[in-house]
Amino acid sequence: MTFDESVPGLATLFGDIGRELAVHDKTASALAAVAETSVLRVPGAEWASVTRGRDGSFETVASTDPAAVRADSIQYELGAGPCVDAILRQTVFRIADLAFDPRWPDFGRRAVDTVGVRSMLSFRLFLEDEDLQAAGLNLYSTRTDAFDDTAQTIGTLMATHGALAISAAAARERAAHLQRAMLTNREIGVAMGVLMNQHKVTRRQAFDLLRVASQNTNRKLADIAVKVGDTGILDLPGHTAAARRSPRSAPPRHDSQ
Repeated sequence: MTFDESVPGLATLFGDIGRELAVHDKTASALAAVAETSVLRVPGAEWASVTRGRDGSFETVASTDPAAVRADSIQYELGAGPCVDAILRQTVFRIADLAFDPRWPDFGRRAVDTVGVRSMLSFRLFLEDEDLQAAGLNLYSTRTDAFDDTAQTIGTLMATHGALAISAAAARERAAHLQRAMLTNREIGVAMGVLMNQHKVTRRQAFDLLRVASQNTNRKLADIAVKVGDTGILDLPGHTAAARRSPRSAPPRHDSQ
């Protein structure tokens, strides 16, 4: 793979990576794309994973291979390793041979023996999404000295754009949830108004009637509200549809002889 290390070359590559990652609207798909694109883009990478850190614990939220998950889990169990320390220390770790790296002897031994990992690159992902809190990008190889300066440079671009893509996808998800919530609240408000007008009840009573109907029909409150707004009909226990739609029949009239 040829790599243009000039400033224009870096800018071009940064833009290309951004376009590859910008199409994802869901956080989960953005996380998966970061891992998959990293393997395609970073020379020497065989597997990749994304680690999330929250309240002192860690978990793998995206990976390209079960082997990456196993290597991650060893670090979580030990509470130390390149991916954990990259997050905690907010730095980059490049390991040429885990079998002989003195910084993580326990992890290195187990990673080599059980997973076959020899080289790693780990980056901190600086996210603006509070739900993820902290995250790291981990690149693995079964070869020694798999990652050189070029791999680290491209990995840095991946980590930078990956963090942007994940944060953007999370923001779009929150906006979509907010829009759905606003629409639901509007529908409920309309339904409450209909019930207040029909039955001369208070707002609290109207809302309680919607909740009773939701329980009675095993349907979501929002769905009940839409039906009330569209038809004026509320499904309540012991009330037939005919009784809701028409007034009680008047008693027969007897003409005098």
